Amino acid sequence: MKNSYFDLIEQSYYFPQEGFDLKNGYLNFHGISLKYLIEKYGTPFKLVYLPRIGEQIRKARNLFNRAIKKNNYSGQYHYCYCTKCCHFSHVIKSALNEKVHLETSSSFDIDLIFKLLEEGQLTKKIILIHNGYKTEDYLKKIIALNKAGFKNSILVLDSKSEIKKVKAYLDDYKGKLKIGIRIAIDEEPQSAYYTSRLGIRPAEILDFYREEIAGDDKLSLKMVHFFIDSGIKDNVYYWGEFQKAMKLFVELKQACPEIKALNLGGGFPIRNNLGFDYDYEYIINEIVSNIKAACVEAKIEDPDIFTEFGKYTVGESGAIIFQVLEQKKQNDREVWYMVDNSLMNTIPDAWSILEKFIMLPINKWDKEYTKVNIGGISCDHFDYYNSEDFNQQLFLPIIEDKEDEPLYIGFFHTGAYQDSISGYGGIKHCLIPAPKLIVIDRDDKGNFVDYVYRNEQTVDEMLSILGYKTNP
Repeated sequence: MKNSYFDLIEQSYYFPQEGFDLKNGYLNFHGISLKYLIEKYGTPFKLVYLPRIGEQIRKARNLFNRAIKKNNYSGQYHYCYCTKCCHFSHVIKSALNEKVHLETSSSFDIDLIFKLLEEGQLTKKIILIHNGYKTEDYLKKIIALNKAGFKNSILVLDSKSEIKKVKAYLDDYKGKLKIGIRIAIDEEPQSAYYTSRLGIRPAEILDFYREEIAGDDKLSLKMVHFFIDSGIKDNVYYWGEFQKAMKLFVELKQACPEIKALNLGGGFPIRNNLGFDYDYEYIINEIVSNIKAACVEAKIEDPDIFTEFGKYTVGESGAIIFQVLEQKKQNDREVWYMVDNSLMNTIPDAWSILEKFIMLPINKWDKEYTKVNIGGISCDHFDYYNSEDFNQQLFLPIIEDKEDEPLYIGFFHTGAYQDSISGYGGIKHCLIPAPKLIVIDRDDKGNFVDYVYRNEQTVDEMLSILGYKTNP
């Protein structure tokens, strides 16, 4: 009796499941025929499915609003998209179509805001949260935003030293600059250090407020920012830090009644395997109910709740499709499937921070399967991927000799950070070109619309960057 790859998946997980199904033996992604895209564009290619962005935003917003109603919560919920997660215009514009607010991290982000204003993609009423270390250039541009009429711009202080730089720019500023304070949290026990380098120590925040902010007619403290780098998780560590942050928020709110917002930095996880199980509704209700309970006990008003979701917003919209070029058996136990690009270049999260992704074959689901390692075509030792939830092994259909069709595989939910880490275009490891990028949307009638955002890099493009003369 033969066990096919389909049998393996069906016995291990619920399948089909959201975003993944089979049609005529080929994998579809959110209803998109990957076979059609392979035949039309060839491999390798990246794709971004824009409608998924709106689906994620609406899901989180609906769950927060339901929890607010359930807990008789008087504050409002605000969804912010973190631009650093993916700066592409088609991604940010898709998020803005859902009336989100934006979080910035650097000086150039402010130029991006002005460009979006110029294109009519946002108005000056949008809420902007400015995180990150405030270089002089970044700070100047934040002040310029405020002077230009962005009255809902909130500068989050990441260090006590930033306040002096901020005040130096306010001599000719009319009105009050909205600011926030980021709490420096204790890192997870397995971290390489104890306390986050970002934010202000909790023990210093109240004195800092009284000495530097209270009574200053140019400043208005509106937000407390609580950020957990590992994201919102239902574990002892997260809830412990959450409760400490709430205690500090209450003390600060009692000293400064004009504080109106609690910003929960650190995002929701996304599906990185077919067995992913995360109860978004339960977690959101716990967040809202705990904030409500703390405010009732302290007899303070419920703050507006802000979240900053980057990976959650865009991660599940992305995929990268490869062709397996060759099967290599290097010893009696290990089989390598070599793909037609570099994994280090295209999914740098996998080797830099050991991020996992959903990896599935596009075709040959009726074939038997075997354990494999996936190798990129660069010369680097680390250009491979071999971790999954099957006991840290990957399984893929067996490649037989002289088959009519090559095996195609996809890495899914890769929409966040890959291009930010590896750099889009530019110079890649071993001068392996960045694959073409396909954007997929739906028209007014719900039909798929696909187009090439940018083709695969050419030789001349890379050589020109390196300073070599290229053909005219």
